[in-house]
Amino acid sequence: MPAPKVADVAKENLWANNPVTVQILGICSTLAVTNIFLNTLLMGLGLIFVTGFSALTISLMRNVIPPRVRMMVQTLVIACFVVIVDIALKAYVPNISKALGPYVGLIITNCIIMGRLEAFASSNEPKLAFVDGVMAGVGYSWVLLIIAFVRELLGFGTILGYPVLDPLFKGLGFSEGWIQWSFMIMAPGGFFMLGLFIWIGNNIAATKIVHNK
Repeated sequence: MPAPKVADVAKENLWANNPVTVQILGICSTLAVTNIFLNTLLMGLGLIFVTGFSALTISLMRNVIPPRVRMMVQTLVIACFVVIVDIALKAYVPNISKALGPYVGLIITNCIIMGRLEAFASSNEPKLAFVDGVMAGVGYSWVLLIIAFVRELLGFGTILGYPVLDPLFKGLGFSEGWIQWSFMIMAPGGFFMLGLFIWIGNNIAATKIVHNK
C-alpha cells in the first residue's frame, strides 16, 4: 500500500476527518476552555506540540515497541510531552495555567492523540507521522478558536481581553452598551456553538457532494 501524501494527510485532519466536527472528539476541552480566546489559543498550541512530537516519537520507536505494551508506551510518551507543556505554561503564563487547571493534564487521555498514534504514527514513517500529528492538532485547534472567538465576543464583549462590543454599542448611541450573553460563557453555550459548527460543516459537505454528482 503506497504511503499517503503530506497534502492528503493535512486535508484529512483539517476538514474531511476533523477531530472535532467529524469524529466528535475532545469535547471536554471544547466546552471547558473555549469561553476565553487566549486560553483556547494556548491550549491548542500545547495540543499541537504534544500530538506532533508524540507521533514522531512513536513512529521512531514503532519497530521496537512490543505489541502487548504499545498502549502503555504511547500513554507514557504523551505524558512526557504534556509535562513539558504544563511546566512551560506555569513558568511563562501562570495565570492562564491556573485558569486551564486540570485540562492541560487531561491532554494525556485525549482521544485525538491516542487515536492518531494508534491509527497512523505506529505504522508510518516519522516525517508523515509528525505531519499527521501536527495537522490533527491544528484541525482541533482551528475549530476551537472560532468557537472561542464567538463565545468570548458575545459572552464578555471582548477579544483577547480588550473591550470590543461595549465601546461599539455606546458609540452607536446605546447608553447601556453591550449586555453580556451569560449563556455563551457557560457549558450550554459551548454545546450550542459546537452543534452549530457541526451543522454548518455537514451542510457544506452535503452541498459539495450534490454538486459533484
